[in-house]
Amino acid sequence: MSISNRNTGAVQPLTAAKKAAEASKVQRAEEAVQSSPRGSVRDEYIPEGPQEPSGRYWMEKDKEGRPIICFDDPERAPGLPERTEDAPDTERPEKEELCAGDTGKVDREIKELKRKLAELQQQIYTETDEVKVRDIEKQIAQVERELEQKDNEAYRKQHSTFTQLG
Repeated sequence: MSISNRNTGAVQPLTAAKKAAEASKVQRAEEAVQSSPRGSVRDEYIPEGPQEPSGRYWMEKDKEGRPIICFDDPERAPGLPERTEDAPDTERPEKEELCAGDTGKVDREIKELKRKLAELQQQIYTETDEVKVRDIEKQIAQVERELEQKDNEAYRKQHSTFTQLG
């Protein structure tokens, strides 16, 4: 007998009894669907009335396409609109506050760093010991890095002090 014609028994054909049992299972399932009280099963949209506010936030866009934040406030009185916008309202006048900014502390700090840098550069020219020269060069590099970080507008703005004027 050749190998290709040999039946190993791993695949067994269905017997007639097994075929009949499976067919009856399929027929019973179809009968159950047809005999259900609703008839055919379909999804149906049932509109609900207004729901209680839940206190959630969500993003939407206004008429101009700008993003706004909406809030469903559970404590809001009925009849008031549910949406609150992130943009300022034109109806509510905003109170202007006058403040004075002071960058004196930052300016003094930068001035002190520049003075220290000039002093270190003066020392390096008068020093004869190479070990001390390398130490002074490291200090100069550190002061230059600190000056580079602090001597700019962003640092000044971030570290200024503001005083509210009457």
